[in-house]
Amino acid sequence: MLIFHGKSHGKIFEEAFFFTDVCRKRRESTSHLKTQLPLLPKPPISMIPINYSSVLRPKNVHKYRAVIKVLRYGAKSKRFSTRIRTFFGSTLCKVRFFMTWISSLESFGDRELFAIESLFKFHPNACLVIVSNSMDSKKGSLFLRPFLDKGFKVIAIKPNFDYIFKNTHAESWFNELNKGDVDPGEVSLGQNLSNLLRLALLYKFGGIYVDTDVIVLKSFGKLRNVIGAQTIDLETGNWSRLNNAVLIFDKKHPLLFKFIEEFALTFNGNKWGHNGPYLVSRVVSRVYGRPGINFTVLPPSAFYPVNWSRIRSLFRGPGDKLHSKWLHRKLEQIRRKFSCPPLEQAE
Repeated sequence: MLIFHGKSHGKIFEEAFFFTDVCRKRRESTSHLKTQLPLLPKPPISMIPINYSSVLRPKNVHKYRAVIKVLRYGAKSKRFSTRIRTFFGSTLCKVRFFMTWISSLESFGDRELFAIESLFKFHPNACLVIVSNSMDSKKGSLFLRPFLDKGFKVIAIKPNFDYIFKNTHAESWFNELNKGDVDPGEVSLGQNLSNLLRLALLYKFGGIYVDTDVIVLKSFGKLRNVIGAQTIDLETGNWSRLNNAVLIFDKKHPLLFKFIEEFALTFNGNKWGHNGPYLVSRVVSRVYGRPGINFTVLPPSAFYPVNWSRIRSLFRGPGDKLHSKWLHRKLEQIRRKFSCPPLEQAE
């Protein structure tokens, strides 16, 4: 039985498949969910790399401050490599999980704690690394203490960007950002940095990345090199957008390399999602079917069973009969239909 903020929702979730992405704020509506549909190659998209030397230096003061804040974020983390390797080496990890937390401790609350609890519920022998400046502190350790007291393996570590990005396209992009040759844009630089961090961490170490608002409902044990579709085109049966809230990949997987390369070459800090969900969608559209890049695209029901605009409704008591009918129908759908196969295996 799963507990949502202290209130029992009974056994309706017991056999559900993976998880639902909680309170994700998207800026455009998506199509209705549909499962067991074939994945077809998307048409190639022409991408024009950004010439860093031609990018104007940011003029807005708050943009400079955002960059300085990010650079300071990883300035005191020279022990990152030692700590993370010691953590993985000194514990028996059946699976490696990664999360990133770029926000303050004041923003870390019940939702995030519940996500961690659900992760360990189905992966008691997992190791979880939370890459975060704020969580790697005395106050931050208080959030993790209940899990450590129960024997779960979790650690928060300040990032060392130089180490994490080394020998990838992210390294040159970060150096240009450091010199002021990259405009961070209007979208939160922390958000975009999280998009890059998750890719670089998986490329360097391999494992599973999950957002801190993901509720896990079943083990990931049988999954390898997968990404999830968030929406599909009901007319063609093809996915219309992927998402990067959950990524499961081997160390140095070539698709991760392509993701990081795309981030560095096409970074745009003024378009929401351009460096995240839309990035992974663009890359998969181009590389699908290429030899040597093996991965699986899972249908929306695997990772994103509830439309983002209705997530809050799922965790609130029914307001009327119509809401009640939808709520029970959706919970039954989650319980019964989460054993569907992937859309298609990319060879």
